[in-house]
Amino acid sequence: MHIHYISEQNSILNHFLAQIRDIHIQKDSMRFRKNIERIGKIMAYELSKTLEYKNIDVQTPLGIKHTTTIAEPVVLCSILRAGLALHQGFMNFFDDAENGFVSAYRHHYDNDDKFDILVEYQAAPSFEDKNLILIDPMLATGQSIVAVLNKLHLEQKPKEIHIAVVIAAPEGIDYLEKNLPKNCHLWVAALDDRLNEKNYILPGLGDAGDLAYGSKL
Repeated sequence: MHIHYISEQNSILNHFLAQIRDIHIQKDSMRFRKNIERIGKIMAYELSKTLEYKNIDVQTPLGIKHTTTIAEPVVLCSILRAGLALHQGFMNFFDDAENGFVSAYRHHYDNDDKFDILVEYQAAPSFEDKNLILIDPMLATGQSIVAVLNKLHLEQKPKEIHIAVVIAAPEGIDYLEKNLPKNCHLWVAALDDRLNEKNYILPGLGDAGDLAYGSKL
């Protein structure tokens, strides 16, 4: 798996990452969503540099301009509900992309720390020969992403698979490397220290879905 750590060089990205972690700024859910969206825009721009392009001619009012455009279509697919704000950031750049949505959540059978990932809903277009970008803010254990990709019937053979996460734990990255095709790309805005005993990222930021959209039952 090809891993891209995009916050290693200081930029405005690190400013937004600091704000989404700050417990005082987190109280403003609209600002949290907007910062996640901004991070999505930055990640979309960095990811776009690695796509394949083709030559085209564009008619301007005064002549012809020889330039380039993305060679294969892009499909954005986010994991509900936490991925929605990040999805919006990507969609602001890949504005003609097709879009898909999948639900995934941790199901604790005995109210203990053990859980399975349940994927119960999907609405997605075909990925055949397209650039699939799977969007999820937090990469903790990695089980959700693997379960979602399995649910999406990847026998359709995307041109490339890109996974975009805001914050990742080393354990999750290891799990993806063991369970996904070698030609996948993983885009990480920030790499954190580890998972705690409940499999939440440390230092992390809390529950991205709750911070963006309110507490759930």
